[in-house]
Amino acid sequence: MGTDGGSRSGEWARHWQYAQLPGLDLLRAHYVRHTFPRHAHDGYVLAAVTGGIEEVGLPGGTVRAGPGSVVLINPEVPHSARAGVPEGWAYATLYPSRDLITEVAAEIATVRGTPGFTAELVADPQGSRAITEVHRAAEAGNALAADTLLRGVVARMLSRHAGPLPARPAGSGRAADAERAREVLEARMADPPSLEQLAAELGTSPFALLRAFRDRYGMPPHTWLTDVRVRRARRLLDAGTPPAEAAVTVGFTDQPHLNRHFTRIVGVPPGAYRRERARQGPATDPAERWAENEGRRAAAEAPGPSAGPPRAQERTRPGRPALRTFGAWENM
Repeated sequence: MGTDGGSRSGEWARHWQYAQLPGLDLLRAHYVRHTFPRHAHDGYVLAAVTGGIEEVGLPGGTVRAGPGSVVLINPEVPHSARAGVPEGWAYATLYPSRDLITEVAAEIATVRGTPGFTAELVADPQGSRAITEVHRAAEAGNALAADTLLRGVVARMLSRHAGPLPARPAGSGRAADAERAREVLEARMADPPSLEQLAAELGTSPFALLRAFRDRYGMPPHTWLTDVRVRRARRLLDAGTPPAEAAVTVGFTDQPHLNRHFTRIVGVPPGAYRRERARQGPATDPAERWAENEGRRAAAEAPGPSAGPPRAQERTRPGRPALRTFGAWENM
């Protein structure tokens, strides 16, 4: 199954770039059993839920996003996601780079310094529709409309829900240990030390290092390393590296190992991701376009939770069992 297809569970996804919108990744998907483990992004996230309920795990708790709401996530903020109802969730997501957000912020002159979102989830049906319209315009190959809509919705979110992105506080001794550990793991990504070895190199204890790293980066070192490996693999795939070669380069055992983690974190398998990078444009085959549009429309029109405004700030306690991830894409 590729990014343009579906599965028996009704899941489908397309993660791609439109060459006329540099500095932006796009994802439209309908997930039912798929769960995103804790991870972070280099850039920003603007996600418009169009059907069902998405539960997003953030440092402050879990938010439930329904139709008409927009999830806003800043760079390097650890988060996870899963379905909040049995039918899953459908959404359209924009992943603008830091440069793109900073450029728009400078144009509208409402935020000084590097901008950051001050809200995690907002009830904004108009903004949500604008995000889906960016996707539709890009998929239709309408560069003028796509760029106009993109800048408009980014400006809308920045003007309403942004302020200066907080600078990291000066590192304490524990924070400095975490940062040094990160540097070691990045440098030795393909053959990392054990936690005990890493702690010994840094002159601390394994437990103290684990606690410092989680405090600094929101996840334990092994989870962080998997996320960073996937990010590095994405850059290699963007450059045309075959998935099997990318897997070994970043430290995964083999291509199936890469496939499993890449699919869980990115939302599509590496092979499908690479094909879309090569295409970088709207689907050109009419049957493919029809299949994509029908799948998206069906997902968007699927019955969701009870009628009413989006529960934009509802939180749940952590500890709820994770849903099973789908297996079909993991084997590609």
